[in-house]
Amino acid sequence: MEFVTLNNGLEMPQLGFGVWQVGNDEAAVAVKKAIETGYRSIDTAMIYKNEEGVGRAIKESGVPREELFITTKVWNSDQGYENTLRAFDESLERLGLDYVDLYLIHWPTPEFDEYVDTYKALEKLYKDGRVKAIGVCNFEIEHLEKLLAETEVVPVLNQVENHPYLAQRDLKEFCTKHNIYLEAWSPLQQGGEVLKNEAVVKIAEAHGKTPAQVVIRWHLQRGSIVIPKSVTPSRIEENFNVFDFGLSADEMAAIDALDRNERKGPKPSDMNVR
Repeated sequence: MEFVTLNNGLEMPQLGFGVWQVGNDEAAVAVKKAIETGYRSIDTAMIYKNEEGVGRAIKESGVPREELFITTKVWNSDQGYENTLRAFDESLERLGLDYVDLYLIHWPTPEFDEYVDTYKALEKLYKDGRVKAIGVCNFEIEHLEKLLAETEVVPVLNQVENHPYLAQRDLKEFCTKHNIYLEAWSPLQQGGEVLKNEAVVKIAEAHGKTPAQVVIRWHLQRGSIVIPKSVTPSRIEENFNVFDFGLSADEMAAIDALDRNERKGPKPSDMNVR
């Protein structure tokens, strides 16, 4: 495993395990397998409806709590200061934990304009020691600028859709400037066309690796945090086995050149669902 040091000094595994669209029981099995494989960072959210399953897997894994890095998120309908504090308590109860390592705002939902108050609740949780770090998801530059101007604690990371077809160069540059890590969700474009791209396939063949492993390696070498998701045991292992090879500068450039600004998910400024 490779680690990054967040802007508050906390160490975080650079490769984590995501559980979006995975039910409670399936999540319990998948997370347990992920932990057995060597993952130590698990990313869930209230809206995934699987915090209980994730908590079960943590308990059954036998791995000491302090060796795990657990992330969850406050959903759009729970935004606002008091609502967020209540939502956090409920997430903690479902997870069966005394604290989480990272708590995130799931979407800025700018139409409702409550993300600053929501983030102030996260700051309270952080200052009270109930979370070890706080951050955001799906924030564009304008949302980050407002947050930085009106709050005290700089987010440790911004979790966004990110893959070779959506490189997020401007956003990544802004985040780097402010010592905010970019964390990639949908890092494999949800198993999409990028894994069949001729350039990616050619690089994979050259290294004796799969296209998915090459794309994960690309994320790591860009200095991003990455959280691939799978419920298939062989894929869980495959996605983890990315630390025994490296991409050359030319190979990185070939993948960089695939950027199309093409999303699978919604544009954050348009995502105002509650």
